[in-house]
Amino acid sequence: MARSPTLETLVLLVVVFVLQQALSLVGIGLGLFALAAPLAERPWTLVTAIYAHAGPVHLVSNLVGLALFGLLVERATTRVRFHGFVLVMGMLAGIAEVLIGLLWDPVAVIGTSGAVFALMGYLLAGNPVSDAVMGRFRPGRRAQVALVIVLATAITLLTASAGVALIAHFTGFSLGLVSGRLHLLRA
Repeated sequence: MARSPTLETLVLLVVVFVLQQALSLVGIGLGLFALAAPLAERPWTLVTAIYAHAGPVHLVSNLVGLALFGLLVERATTRVRFHGFVLVMGMLAGIAEVLIGLLWDPVAVIGTSGAVFALMGYLLAGNPVSDAVMGRFRPGRRAQVALVIVLATAITLLTASAGVALIAHFTGFSLGLVSGRLHLLRA
């Protein structure tokens, strides 16, 4: 575990949180880190939003999810692919949350949960048991899309509460399921 990408990401999340706390002491708030529309106005937030958190409870919940799913997923991939997956999935989940939020109420988003949900989806769909089940039943494309939507909706609703980035969870989990079926992280 000396080169564990999950452990590296966990440490990065804590370091960024400590930096956030230090910056807040001099009057620099979450605005520096949060992803919000228009996306091109502060492009660095595509990355910083993934690693920033609103508070200790938010941080710890993402640390636990990342440890739980990341340690299992990392066993089947490389360090670079793992970090790339977390980064890309976190960005796509954040972008979806912000852009869909424009339809109702503009939002700013921070946190690793979109990437954590992608890891969860990947773990569910990219394992040998899922391969065996899906290979045996061979559902058509429409059935596969419906299954992704139903599973992502169920997981999203199970985690629903005030202030939770539900679109990011749905997006991350859906992309994780598809990535798992395609074995995108397989080394």
